[in-house]
Amino acid sequence: MKAFLIDRYGKEVEGDITEVPQPKVGDFDVLVETHAASVNVLDIKIRKGEFKLILPFRMPLILGNDIAGTVKRVGGKVSRFRVGDEVYARVDQARMGGFAEFVGVNEAAVALKPANLSMQDAASLPLVALTAWQALVEIAKVHPGQKVLIHAGSGGVGSIAIQVAKHLGAFVATTTSTVNVPWVKALGADVVIDYKTQPFESQLSDYDVVLSGLGADVLDKSLKVLKPGGQLISISGPPTPEFAEQLRLSWLFQQIVRLISRGIRKKSEQKGVSYRFLFMRESGAQLAELAKLVEAGVIKPVVDRTFPLNATRDALAYVAQGRAKGKVVVTMK
Repeated sequence: MKAFLIDRYGKEVEGDITEVPQPKVGDFDVLVETHAASVNVLDIKIRKGEFKLILPFRMPLILGNDIAGTVKRVGGKVSRFRVGDEVYARVDQARMGGFAEFVGVNEAAVALKPANLSMQDAASLPLVALTAWQALVEIAKVHPGQKVLIHAGSGGVGSIAIQVAKHLGAFVATTTSTVNVPWVKALGADVVIDYKTQPFESQLSDYDVVLSGLGADVLDKSLKVLKPGGQLISISGPPTPEFAEQLRLSWLFQQIVRLISRGIRKKSEQKGVSYRFLFMRESGAQLAELAKLVEAGVIKPVVDRTFPLNATRDALAYVAQGRAKGKVVVTMK
């Protein structure tokens, strides 16, 4: 089969299309013929080697975290899926492999594709929708009437998180660039801050939750808009000691994580708010719940553009520019 892979980490590494064997299918795996896979900033960070100490992938490595496709084979102990099912998934964190014509996925990470979506639209959702769900439902436990600030509302996570937060009954503010203000308002945001002309920290106050995938400077400023007891959730770091313990990292690495997150944790404590780092996990059960919301019209995927598999390098370069509205998708069929 054809696949897009890297053979080493590095800022200058681009990756190539090559022929590789189809993945083996374990007892609890399904083999999916991939119709589409989406590109995430995570793919770029992994290619650079930013997670090599946390996620010890083997080289060569097929990139790609989100897929949608058709089940072609099932393992002997698979009970939830059968050949021919149209599915979508965030591929198992330990394996990845979405940018390929076939991918093996543990059935626990898979769900039936929303019936009203194309394969391309379905492939755009798993990672960003699970991130939004786990941040706003699991961690923040957002309920009606709360105020939620979502940074980078035109991005992959932001565009879905706005819709999830509105579904939960929250009053939603977001930040974006000038050109995207009308577009982000159409997603349902109640307040849209143009970060190029308006400092959000002076425009907003008394928020219950902030969700950010941006840098340390934005995290510091976000503390100013939270009320006591509020929650600051970051998907870009710095990671926390709790995260290091969850991944069962070495004692030394846990101490490193404790050190690099000390600043934002201390500032959060002084402000009377909590700081959490979220590294999204795969979950077929949550994707099944999200599929119901998609089919009900509550969540609508946002796809900027698509690229064929042989242009995956171009798709990654486009996402790396940071200008995509919503998601970028690689198509195999």
